[in-house]
Amino acid sequence: MDIATASLILAGALLVLLATGLWVAIALFIVGLIAMGMFTSAPAGAIMATTVWGSISTWTLTALPLFIWMGEILFRTRLSEDMFSGLVPWLTRIPGRLLHVNILGCAVFAAVSGSSAATAITIGKMSVPELTRRGYDEKQIIGSLAGSGTLGLLIPPSIILIVYGVAAEQSIIRLFIAGIIPGLLLAALFMGYVAAWSLLNPDRVPPADRRYTLGEKIAASRRLIPVILLIVFVIGSIYAGWATATEAACLGVVGALGLSAATGTLSWATFRDSVMAATRTNCMICFILAGAAFLSTAMGFTGIPRGLAVWIQELGLSPYALLAALTLFFILLGCFLDGISVVVLTVAVILPMVEAAGIDLLWFGIYVVLVVEMSQITPPVGFNLFVIQGLTGRDILYIARAALPFFLLMCLAVVILVAFPDLVTWLPELATRRS
Repeated sequence: MDIATASLILAGALLVLLATGLWVAIALFIVGLIAMGMFTSAPAGAIMATTVWGSISTWTLTALPLFIWMGEILFRTRLSEDMFSGLVPWLTRIPGRLLHVNILGCAVFAAVSGSSAATAITIGKMSVPELTRRGYDEKQIIGSLAGSGTLGLLIPPSIILIVYGVAAEQSIIRLFIAGIIPGLLLAALFMGYVAAWSLLNPDRVPPADRRYTLGEKIAASRRLIPVILLIVFVIGSIYAGWATATEAACLGVVGALGLSAATGTLSWATFRDSVMAATRTNCMICFILAGAAFLSTAMGFTGIPRGLAVWIQELGLSPYALLAALTLFFILLGCFLDGISVVVLTVAVILPMVEAAGIDLLWFGIYVVLVVEMSQITPPVGFNLFVIQGLTGRDILYIARAALPFFLLMCLAVVILVAFPDLVTWLPELATRRS
């Protein structure tokens, strides 16, 4: 049987299984078994056992549950309230005013959370009622929150960057450092759009309710200090080379527990809830990673990835044409799967093509995460859409329409990173030279 037929059979089997509502991890295991049974004579059971154990017993993966736990701890603190109170005095005089709280608040929280959903719900719980009460445009409130919530996937420490690093065998630390500039670029694009929209629609932005003196602004900023210190604590230790990603995650958990205790929100109940929530999330991710690792091994035995890479080479596609095709593919896939599933599901097949095209895998990791961010605000399965629906009570399509300008800004960010790849690679190279 040729490569094309085998690929279609396996892809069709996966789509059918996912359409039935089966867990993604179980669907991956089943398709792997189908591939091993139909196209190879290798012992599927023995290979599954060794592959599953090897995929989830790596030391690199230990950073994942720790960063998830850190985010869960902070989710249960007064962090969002402190950020809102600290940012408001500085934003009342710029175009868009307090709409920027959504963007900056998400950017700050993303830097200590790593989770898109946690970022969106934590900031949204504070900002949506407050901005609505002050008379800001509902679509801009929802759209800016939906778009900015995705920063949790890109600004380090990012859970999905850890997943990509493990799956693609790339340095987690270098990926974290590489995500800093693109994350700030995306936040700047969002703020620029909100400012431009407010200048074009001045009647839809309420006037500033009061003026703040410099002293009041500085006094309010003191509430941001714990958050900024935690960011510096975690990201700075990685960038300076003082800690590995796992060690930095440990520091982050200690810092988050300290911050929670300082704000008076650390209790046995919140501690237990944070541990259980982090355990559930990590088990889900590890189960998907195990299924993806087995499917990757099975695909390797069938020779499909190698055959697809050769096919791509024979097509003579330029790297730009390949990236354009992959962007459409990821957006389409993201309409039906969550971001982590998209990454682990596609890395095994796509990386040989990417390497054959001469694309840097570090750069490609940031590109993948940025494109997967788009899937978080695309119906019908955009996870951030469901989060914001729970906050606002609005239907998914209304939220998706509100988030459309921010989706287009993400597309622009992809174009910018393709045109200027040094925006991704410069900081990791600088860190490598310094070390």
